[in-house]
Amino acid sequence: MLILEDIHKFYDNNEVLKGITLDIKKGELVTFVGPSGCGKTTLLRIIGGFTPLDSGRVILDNQKIDHLPPNLRDTRICFQNYALFPHMTVSENISYGLKIKKWKKNKIDERVEELLKLVKLEGLGERMIDKLSGGQQQRVAVARALSLEPKVLLLDEPLSNLDANLRLIMRGEIRKLQERLKITTIFVTHDQFEAMSISDRIVVLRDGEIQQIGPPIEIYEHPTNEFIAAFVGYVNFLDGVVDILDIGLNRAIASTPIGKIQFVPERSFSAGEKVKLVIRPETIELSRSEPATKLNVFQGNVEIGMYVGSLAKYTVQVMGEKIIIDQSNPRETGVFKTNEKIYLSIPENIHVLMRQ
Repeated sequence: MLILEDIHKFYDNNEVLKGITLDIKKGELVTFVGPSGCGKTTLLRIIGGFTPLDSGRVILDNQKIDHLPPNLRDTRICFQNYALFPHMTVSENISYGLKIKKWKKNKIDERVEELLKLVKLEGLGERMIDKLSGGQQQRVAVARALSLEPKVLLLDEPLSNLDANLRLIMRGEIRKLQERLKITTIFVTHDQFEAMSISDRIVVLRDGEIQQIGPPIEIYEHPTNEFIAAFVGYVNFLDGVVDILDIGLNRAIASTPIGKIQFVPERSFSAGEKVKLVIRPETIELSRSEPATKLNVFQGNVEIGMYVGSLAKYTVQVMGEKIIIDQSNPRETGVFKTNEKIYLSIPENIHVLMRQ
């Protein structure tokens, strides 16, 4: 549906997009994510025609569109601040683009009612924008963007102005709406957890370059570099050196600052190769008594413990290294106290990167 070919963008001498190439499929929800200044919003605005590119091509449904103004592209954008007209009613905001396109009044009324039902705002058509909640305003902005049935819907951090609970609800609503309409959607957010929960694929950007593209589970479980591993969720890094590699048993052992750790290699390693072990906090198990298995078991002291209901978060000191651990269902295991000696078990199926 959408092809980006070698997109470059400069602001003065600063190159903010450095050759972005990307294919987006029809009906797919793709999220651009990355730290501030990585180029994600600039890339979205280039697709929508609000920012000109310096070189490259934007192709929508087999037609080159990068020379066209926003109103002549079959894309619609929902801005971070919604950009609604405060002096208009909900219906007038939604129908604005239809009137410009000179739709007949009865067709406009039918379309507005259809969209109000779609975004669950039935009966609010005559209400003024300033009488709506933040979540309702966000729904109006989406309805207006959908009014002309664009081929691509562009969402520029549309949930950033909402409180945490409403943000969670609206995230689910946008995903359900997108799946129902099967509309190709590009979502921009700085929130990696939001990206994980809503996307078919995630595009991780850094300094104007794509670092990795893939489904959320691939980005989380198999990051291609240390930046992605650290950006998407909390993580423990341990430097190691491969000691033993048993290809027959598909096992390897690495020496680390806390001791030897056995792991299942996802790629070929060589003895003596320097690696970085990526250990997610939720994969580590804690216990007060030493587990029967001795594999990847280490003793440590609880340095910090935080109980947050369904989860307990710990920082454990092991041989001078600080290990972050998330323990689910702390009611069952009990809450560990500061300075308490505990055992931690690290799984074999951890992700291992080559150390730069």
